[in-house]
Amino acid sequence: MTTQPTAPVFQASSEDSAATAEPGLAAWIETTLRDGLHPTGLVVTDESEQHRGHAGWRDGQATHFRLDIVSEAFAGKSRVDRHRLVNDILKEAFGRGLHALAIQARAPGESA
Repeated sequence: MTTQPTAPVFQASSEDSAATAEPGLAAWIETTLRDGLHPTGLVVTDESEQHRGHAGWRDGQATHFRLDIVSEAFAGKSRVDRHRLVNDILKEAFGRGLHALAIQARAPGESA
């Protein structure tokens, strides 16, 4: 049985210097998703340092994130529609330096 997060959480990798350099973007993503989708579970992981030297990576900046989000807003929606919903809510983040976003979006009761 898969356990789902029950409360919104911010999680940054301990080896990730980008989370320290730009905490504002991670916090903005979390707050924006909480306000827009009222998730029952949310994990925002800054993976920027894992992409060092790759396209879109910038030294000292948060550029690559992974989301695991559980929200009633996703019930009955396809995977594509869920991703569109998240991307639409976070569209301003791409103007703030976000380069890549990996999304796991589930409705309550769905397994990871």
